[in-house]
Amino acid sequence: MDDHADSTAPSPQPGPDADRPRLSRTFRPSWIWAVALGSAVGWGAFVLPADWMRTAGPLGAILGFLIGGLLMLVIATSYGTLIRALPVSGGEFAYTLSAFGRNHAVLCGWFLTLGYVCIVALNASALALLARYVLPEVAERALLYEVAGWEVYLGEVLIASAALVVFAVLNVRGTTLSGRLQLIFCLVMVTGVAALLVGVLIHPDGSFGRVDPLFAVDSAPWVAVLAIVAIAPWAYVGFDNVPQAAEEFAFSPRKAFRLIVFAILAAALLYSAMILVTAAATSWTDLVAEDPLWGTGDAVSDLFGGAGTTLLAVSVSMGICTGLNGFYIAASRLLFAMGRGRMIPSAFARLNPRARTPSTGIAFVCAICLIAPWFGREALLWVVDMSAVGVTIAYTYTCVVAYRMFHWSGSLRGGGAEQLGTPAKKLLSLLGAVIGCSFLALLLVPASPAALGAESLIALGVWIVIGLIIFMLRRRENAKLTDEELDYLVLDRGP
Repeated sequence: MDDHADSTAPSPQPGPDADRPRLSRTFRPSWIWAVALGSAVGWGAFVLPADWMRTAGPLGAILGFLIGGLLMLVIATSYGTLIRALPVSGGEFAYTLSAFGRNHAVLCGWFLTLGYVCIVALNASALALLARYVLPEVAERALLYEVAGWEVYLGEVLIASAALVVFAVLNVRGTTLSGRLQLIFCLVMVTGVAALLVGVLIHPDGSFGRVDPLFAVDSAPWVAVLAIVAIAPWAYVGFDNVPQAAEEFAFSPRKAFRLIVFAILAAALLYSAMILVTAAATSWTDLVAEDPLWGTGDAVSDLFGGAGTTLLAVSVSMGICTGLNGFYIAASRLLFAMGRGRMIPSAFARLNPRARTPSTGIAFVCAICLIAPWFGREALLWVVDMSAVGVTIAYTYTCVVAYRMFHWSGSLRGGGAEQLGTPAKKLLSLLGAVIGCSFLALLLVPASPAALGAESLIALGVWIVIGLIIFMLRRRENAKLTDEELDYLVLDRGP
């Protein structure tokens, strides 16, 4: 990847641009790749393999992630083209505005905000969960109360809160710092996974024989695989962080699609590798029957002892850090774009005068997420489960926008000499929209093997009501903008 970039930050422009704050072009290609990969993998690859094997078995889980990755590549085709056509902050929110207007854009942006904020909070809680396993004497200090069967300790609340504040400060200080750290975290994580996989394969007590049975015994293989495929929007969410930072690319937007593809492929391999590590290190059927706090941690500890646990802890810590950092970047840029379009208070469009970062959005995400550790991990999981709906809605909107913009003849509606919209891409965008709708059905249809539980549906309803209230309160303010003014503020078109 070409890491050469001109990191000189442009100065704010006088005149009309004073009403349209602009971010600095500082993100290098390797940093953006790390944002996509680190956000997509996060903590889940290290914490949840035992849960996935309980659902589908080792091979069923691996097949589910590989199929899910291929489906995400189809959806990513639309992202790659739209990043080139609209290289502005806001991603799916901006794309939806360009094709369907402000009401649809608000809907898309609101649900995507939900997904991003929830994942920031969940990564922070994953760090507290890791501390429970590695340093229980610190994390499990000062029991406060119990929520949904989960004991909440002051120690783990402080650990999660400290992580949220630290990464908020890092992101306020500048994209150069956050981008470089993201790449370092990502490389350490990949190295750790590779070392664990090689270690399991060459260890005399590691064995592929432990991977049997390949599928869960209590369900048909295709049903098990489908249940894993259904979580692909959640598992791979993070590649869509790339368009949120498009305005800050210090390179051609043409490269974005290749970076996304490399990130999705690497994420699929990392998920598969950690499932294989967990299954080959111990008897996975015995492991899931014990229902441990951290199945992968127990499996690696049994095989390698303290050294293996330390390597795994470092790897998962890097995954958590990449998730926190990546989604702080994405959430703050989305809020910045919505604030710049005055669909939420314009304070969100304010930039830190020195670092040129969307500090209001970063502070808002931090403040909201600081509430989450006090409710316990089980209650948070209900919210995160339904956040997959929000992410899938954004995926689907993006593919529908791409389909609408493309001609079968191979051009983009509204002109454009680059011939971005080939017939093949139009077909892929249609297929991506169908895939997005299918994911929504898997999550919302009661008979689906991946249907949301009652608690998650209630949380989804609450989020929708809150969104409607904010929309009604902001409707009069937003109506003051003409369509031309809104296109200028969000899409940088005209005037």
